[in-house]
Amino acid sequence: MTNLIFILRLVVAIIYLQTLYFKLSGAEESKYIFSMLKVEPFGRILTGVIELIVSILILLPKTYLIGSFISLGVISGAIFAHLFILGIEVQNDSGLLFILAVIIFVFSLLILIIQKKEFINLLKRTKNEISSFI
Repeated sequence: MTNLIFILRLVVAIIYLQTLYFKLSGAEESKYIFSMLKVEPFGRILTGVIELIVSILILLPKTYLIGSFISLGVISGAIFAHLFILGIEVQNDSGLLFILAVIIFVFSLLILIIQKKEFINLLKRTKNEISSFI
């Protein structure tokens, strides 16, 4: 099971890091997407930075659950953007970006499902730390 989780984490991080290059380099397809969402360039750059942070969190053994959780939120936004604004296919990509987003969503969710007990314990610890802080 440990190998499976590692592979899931690695695939999610690789996809994020691969698409990160296009966001931060200002590739035309990224500019087009974020212009359609009316958040170019700020949204593109912010999304890229958040995806970089998520990638790092997912790769680190002590933070991969937090990274997977944040990943679900980030990639849900991308999936909704595809479904309701951009369409499945963007600039003749045959739906590749949408498929990659779905893979990230499913793999991030699988990590949390497989590690459900550890994730619930993490949430409880976080809740207790926040409660003691307030």
